[in-house]
Amino acid sequence: MVAFVSENFVPVRVHVREQADEFKRLGERYGAQWTPTILLINPAGEERYRIEGFLPTEDFLAQLSLGLAHDAFAKSNFAEAERRFADIVERYPDTEAAAEALYWAGVARYKATDDPSALAETARQFKKRYQKSSWAKKASVWDRDEGSAATARQ
Repeated sequence: MVAFVSENFVPVRVHVREQADEFKRLGERYGAQWTPTILLINPAGEERYRIEGFLPTEDFLAQLSLGLAHDAFAKSNFAEAERRFADIVERYPDTEAAAEALYWAGVARYKATDDPSALAETARQFKKRYQKSSWAKKASVWDRDEGSAATARQ
């Protein structure tokens, strides 16, 4: 974990008691209401991703990876975002981040190609994995078969 963090981030720690004034200043600036709050901040000081509360190592790494993927997406680097999101699904398949990553991988592919079949394929993947997640529900509208069935029922 240390290697991943040092390769991808510039970690800064502000302790709630030992650095109370700095913690208060940054807490107010970024709306940090609980500890730990991990913020992924770009060089301009803009928040790109937030993790609140303690997590087991695998879940924490998945969330940090999700932050990097969302940052690539926000920069319109959709190929990089898709690669990062897909990597989360492969490396951390049993974490909560995996379902979100699967969803956003499909969105990133769609944004890169403007091909709606990327969304339909993502909806089909949700039928095999993470069926009970809120992300599967969000992706269900992309399933042409489901959409056709809904139209036929009306």
